[in-house]
Amino acid sequence: MKGSAGLREHQGGLRERKKEATRRALHEAAMRLTAEHGLGEVTVEAIADAAGVSRRTFSNYFGGKEEALLYGGEQRMRSLLETFEGRPHDESSWTALRASFDIVHEQFGDLDPRWVAQVRLARSHPSVLAWQLAHDAESERVLAGLIAAREGLPSTVLRPRVIAGAFVTALRVASQSWIDERPARPMAEIVAEALTEVAREFR
Repeated sequence: MKGSAGLREHQGGLRERKKEATRRALHEAAMRLTAEHGLGEVTVEAIADAAGVSRRTFSNYFGGKEEALLYGGEQRMRSLLETFEGRPHDESSWTALRASFDIVHEQFGDLDPRWVAQVRLARSHPSVLAWQLAHDAESERVLAGLIAAREGLPSTVLRPRVIAGAFVTALRVASQSWIDERPARPMAEIVAEALTEVAREFR
């Protein structure tokens, strides 16, 4: 029985790794094709073909080409939320958030400079902006819940929402600044500056 359970666990882990590999392949195909042709000229079918999967398989993983394009950023945010949840509870929420960003950035590194022009172009698309804003709103909601739990506060209290909103906004502003700067400073440096500004008292 123990051996059977171990085999099922191994097979489950293997399936998850294969699913993640498929997601990454579709994301990278979406990035590459958008960089080459522009988002308006890229179809879901073309992304699926470039990744070596069917149109149906694409639909099993993503709701549209915009979601596939933004998957890398969503993956980073998911990792950040998981890291934050595991931070020591004697840290303040803001300290834990800054430490979580540093850990995740070290894990993933800066965005590939080859994609800067593509990301700039894509973010000018209303459909991509809509996906991005929806993802940011969901990340902010989840983060507010984690902060409330960390600080032992009811979910209706304003403080967790304000901290979550400030953090997610700082990341978005820093990301856009990194894309717009020429030459670009390291992403981590810009994020650190944005987070410091957010934490500064406004007068």
